[in-house]
Amino acid sequence: MLWDVFCQVIDNFGDIGVCWRLTRDLAARGHTVRLWVDDAAALQWMAPDVQWTTRDAHRIGSLGRITVHPWAAATVADDLPEPGDVAIEAFGCNPPDTFLARMVRPAPPQWINLEYLSAEDYVERSHGLQSPVWSGPAAGLVKHFFYPGFTARTGGLLREPGLIEAQDAIRQDATARAATLANLQVPHQPEERLASVFCYAHAPLARWLDALAAEPVPTRVLLTPGHATRLGEAWAHARTAAGTPPASHLHLTPLAALSQPDFDRLLACCDLNLVRGEDSAVRALWAGRPHVWHIYEQDDGVHADKLDAFMARWMAGWPASLARDVSAWWRAWNGLAPWPATLPAWPDPAGWGHATLRAREALRAEQDLVTQLIAFVTRSG
Repeated sequence: MLWDVFCQVIDNFGDIGVCWRLTRDLAARGHTVRLWVDDAAALQWMAPDVQWTTRDAHRIGSLGRITVHPWAAATVADDLPEPGDVAIEAFGCNPPDTFLARMVRPAPPQWINLEYLSAEDYVERSHGLQSPVWSGPAAGLVKHFFYPGFTARTGGLLREPGLIEAQDAIRQDATARAATLANLQVPHQPEERLASVFCYAHAPLARWLDALAAEPVPTRVLLTPGHATRLGEAWAHARTAAGTPPASHLHLTPLAALSQPDFDRLLACCDLNLVRGEDSAVRALWAGRPHVWHIYEQDDGVHADKLDAFMARWMAGWPASLARDVSAWWRAWNGLAPWPATLPAWPDPAGWGHATLRAREALRAEQDLVTQLIAFVTRSG
């Protein structure tokens, strides 16, 4: 099938991150995909294997069965190709009217609104619902809502074939882990515990680094580009200026921007991952390592309910004390609760680590998102 995936980059990397993983997975299963995006800049580092050319004043990317097109190209009727078999509207981004008008034909494409991930109850009620269009350029078409989720009554999670096996090959083998870190140019000593940080600007990273500095445990914290690196460097500068430089057992290492496959490998290498947003949260789940999630903050505060629902779903079946301690850290990391007096131990293979792997295996039993999506459009067509 030929798929058209529409993506608008709002203010972070999550939208394009999810859309690129979806696009890559579809292409790997033999489908042809056109990705229409308003800002493809992040693909320069997220997907460095994409080849770019200029065609009719537009910058076009290509990789195997995938082509990347500027959003603006879908607004020009004269240059617009015939819509494919399926149109994916990622996160309610409203594809251009010109493209929608071309979709109105005797056998129109399947039109899917791929929604944001949530563990809240409404997802099961809303998944698969249809929305007829009564007016405008798409009048007469029907849009279906496709909700990612954590249960059999949702659309599942993005998980390409072979992902778990690849992550476990790194996680379970010290030699493979060391080789992966070397390939990523990450310095690491065998006695060090290793954590990665990918966070928003308001993360209480300084509070956590203070706690690590007070623990006499060799620790290396890997800081992704952007907010994590800025916050980490600001903390180190403030400590030095105050005459209390970071302890010798604590090392902060800024990272270069990583491609999606390299980011996944990094998650598998680390004893603990502090991640942000939807795409990285799902990848942290599949890495099989303990993690803390920084949810995207919303002005109306609804992110608090989303976080609680996510924790309840992910930590179901955990020992009560472990779930209490980890969820307290998650809430504090998101500014929704005071900083805990003590934090969960890590690495903790028999405790937090074991619970993480059990939760992952429960999710793994559900069909992945792309498998379900292909089946959904096949049935609906």
